[in-house]
Amino acid sequence: MRKSWPAAVALALLAPLGLHSPPLQAQSAPAAAPNARVIVQFKAGSALLNERPQAQSAGVSRAQALGQRMGLRLSSGRALSERSQVVRATGISSADLARRLAAQPDVEYAEPDLRQRRMAAPDDPRYNSVLLGIGGPVSGQWYLKPPSPTLVSAINAETAWDTTPGSNTVVVAVLDTGVRFDHPDLLAAGVGNLLAGYDMVGGDPSNITAEELATANDNNGYDANAEDPGDWVSSGDLSSGNFDPSDCFVENSSWHGTQTASLVGALTNNAVGMASVGRNVRVLPVRVLGKCGGYTSDIAAGIRWAAGLSVPNVPANANPAKVINMSLGGGGACSTTYQNAITAAIAQGVVVVASAGNSGGLAVSSPANCSGVIAVSGLRHVGTKVGFADLGSEVAISAPGGNCVNTTGTCLYPIITATNSGTTTPSTSTYTDGDNAAVGTSFSAPLVAGTVGLMFSVNSSMTVSEVRAALQGSARVFPNTGGGLTTTTCRAPDNTAQDECYCTTSTCGAGMLDTNAAVLAAQRGLQARITQSVATPAATQALTLSVANSYVVSPRTLTTYQWTLVDGGGIVTSLGTSTTGPTVTVTPTAAGRFRVSVTVTDSTGAQSTTEQAMTVGAAPLAVGGGGWRRRWGLGPRLAGRSRDGGVGPADPAEPRLLPEGVAPPAMR
Repeated sequence: MRKSWPAAVALALLAPLGLHSPPLQAQSAPAAAPNARVIVQFKAGSALLNERPQAQSAGVSRAQALGQRMGLRLSSGRALSERSQVVRATGISSADLARRLAAQPDVEYAEPDLRQRRMAAPDDPRYNSVLLGIGGPVSGQWYLKPPSPTLVSAINAETAWDTTPGSNTVVVAVLDTGVRFDHPDLLAAGVGNLLAGYDMVGGDPSNITAEELATANDNNGYDANAEDPGDWVSSGDLSSGNFDPSDCFVENSSWHGTQTASLVGALTNNAVGMASVGRNVRVLPVRVLGKCGGYTSDIAAGIRWAAGLSVPNVPANANPAKVINMSLGGGGACSTTYQNAITAAIAQGVVVVASAGNSGGLAVSSPANCSGVIAVSGLRHVGTKVGFADLGSEVAISAPGGNCVNTTGTCLYPIITATNSGTTTPSTSTYTDGDNAAVGTSFSAPLVAGTVGLMFSVNSSMTVSEVRAALQGSARVFPNTGGGLTTTTCRAPDNTAQDECYCTTSTCGAGMLDTNAAVLAAQRGLQARITQSVATPAATQALTLSVANSYVVSPRTLTTYQWTLVDGGGIVTSLGTSTTGPTVTVTPTAAGRFRVSVTVTDSTGAQSTTEQAMTVGAAPLAVGGGGWRRRWGLGPRLAGRSRDGGVGPADPAEPRLLPEGVAPPAMR
């Protein structure tokens, strides 16, 4: 029987708060009193670093000394490093406390310790529109199979497994809501692929607040138990005073960490359930999200611990990760706390992958917009950007995010994941499917993270920059026709949502993830990669293409190059006077799209070829007779925007981050 999906379903689905109205029972809940949480880092020479009276921890004494100096009663939260910690206060906002702390002469920086939330696909009307003539249904894990005219964005993991089924010496950390160790397609290492992991939610167990305990939902602070107890939010939670009703809403448990972990490392070829990209790679669950999301400080601590870096009062990680996946995000720029943790992880040789976000084609969320992160956007099965997926120049690559096409009945192209049937506490292990559809960039990111796990399985010595070069150079070209719909070319993000569109390299990354090609590039130690001198080229302006960022394993070097104009698109007729150097320069005559390929040969005689499509905008338009020129349509760039309950730069407070959850079957 085919089922219709009433609009009321939207209230039960996870979605960014900025796109949800809170349930009615939340409307009358009392507003929470201001309770500030700020991450502060002291300068290296600060006298406060030496504050440590007897019988007090360093964090407590520093907070007290700083509070006395400022005329505030400050208490200490968790420590992040030898010089950074959380401080708390009542009767003042986090933004105000951060500003006051930042003005202190021995404070290096101070920023609000913000709740982060699971990303959820929005229930925009576009997702409920009727789209005919697409075809289907499609059963099984279509996104892991070889690409075809119907499954354009499929990642071809199936072929990659002929090269490697993944190594159990490679660890991929999944920072999320924790995981269900009892799921038959996961299970603890020795039987399954799950390592013990860690729970970072809740702060210091010896100094924990009621709000932190409520968020943790496991009656304690951080500990060695990464199991997901459920992250449901009830009307009682909202009226308890532990959560701000304007930033939290009633919802069922998501089991989101189990979903994302299963895409990376569910047991495969075991005659049970589903397959995963990484197959035999080990999954390190790090719980950083609880009820109503989680805090930046917990996530930053999770990044550091997963990478094998020290976190005060937390035991050392015995299984440091080579890859970190974060299917979480929120509005605003990358915070200093995030960037510091990510930079430190990358310095350890750890590849950090994050989902771009699901606010309907708006700007890439944080932490995906942090420097060095491999940000992943989402594709429909036909290779176009799926409507909910965010985009922008920060995106490194795109992968399937799931979509349904039809507005009634079973979803045709969902992402299958392991999950649990419990609406609050755990119940029966199960899977998402066409009637319980999982879609979102939360599920695009672990497809990339699992692919990187396979790459390390064949070449454990790759650097972070080499992984990025191999991933991007091996990506397949985005389509610019087909899809069964009339659509447009994706534009740079602004404050207007954009649904399905044809991806470009300046909006959706280098191309569509090709797991098999990426694994082969890692194995052979060579991958050509084309980079552009201008991210968004314009007609009549020179554009230089280069292979300088290609991947070649040391001590081999690139020796010869051969460029080819695959399709000039009517706007490029040649690649200049020489096509045998490391660069070529072209000047498109008009707006449109052209494609080039390059074959590189290294000092051992090995070769690699890549192809790329360049989308060219209209020529800058001359205005008036004064001799000056401007390009129309490029207004002042927004410094920030309100998304998912967040605010712009005048108030640095951010919303909690949510992983994507179930979305309506009309999701495009």
